[in-house]
Amino acid sequence: MVAVANQKGGVGKTTTTVNLAANLADRGYRVLIIDADPQGNATSSLGVDKAALRETLYDALIEPDSLRELPLLDVRPNVSLYPATPDLAAAEVELVERAARERALQRVLAADPEPFDLALIDCPPSLSLLTVNALTACDQVLVPLQCEFLALEGLGQLLATVDLIKRGLNPNLSILGVVMTMYDARTRLSAHVVEEVRRYMPGDVLTSIVPRSIRLAEAPSYGQVIAEYDPESRGATAYEALTTEILERLHWPAKGPLGAQDSSIALAGIAHEGGHFDGDRFGASQP
Repeated sequence: MVAVANQKGGVGKTTTTVNLAANLADRGYRVLIIDADPQGNATSSLGVDKAALRETLYDALIEPDSLRELPLLDVRPNVSLYPATPDLAAAEVELVERAARERALQRVLAADPEPFDLALIDCPPSLSLLTVNALTACDQVLVPLQCEFLALEGLGQLLATVDLIKRGLNPNLSILGVVMTMYDARTRLSAHVVEEVRRYMPGDVLTSIVPRSIRLAEAPSYGQVIAEYDPESRGATAYEALTTEILERLHWPAKGPLGAQDSSIALAGIAHEGGHFDGDRFGASQP
């Protein structure tokens, strides 16, 4: 399970979450998206009408027993979604007085019987209780980082929070990688920021870089991922490369296109070598 997190807004968390999920699904993996942001951007980016939702992640967090009655939305072949609406903001207030409030999301996901190869949590743009829940529940963190100077200021704070969560709540938490987003090749600043982050976090910064792209910005307004909206665009190419690199970091095998293989094939034997996958937790079948 991977949390896509950065307390700064507008850095590409949701864009990275939905496009990575869609690309993994297209390669035959079964992916769950958890929209843990009260803005519900992942939900609307996938074409879901938030106004028509009767139950959301909020209901599962506040009343965990209702999970059985909270259907996952199958938003794409091989992609399911726990949706969110602005109601989710109330969950932080309601969870404050509860015991083990940092593990509310973990309890919800532990009760989920669906077999998924990977869960991606789209986190809110803050180091809030919802983000703490996501970091407590997940195995790794993927950090989208905008290629601008001010984005660097919050990186240290995020890494400090990850370290606190690791020491106090989730000892298995690790950084999957930092993905540089909104790269503008016309400016020296973008190249300088990438260089600085690579110097600050050697080995953690992914090679794939997502460019600043109007096509990436337009796609959510049509309820589409970039591979659907403009598969020949620079953004689509960048996210395909990022997907390949993520699979390499997870030590997962390349799989054929959707439908070429059984997407429920367990990856536990391979992924446990890197400590990245809990096959029992997600109900994956054994090979």
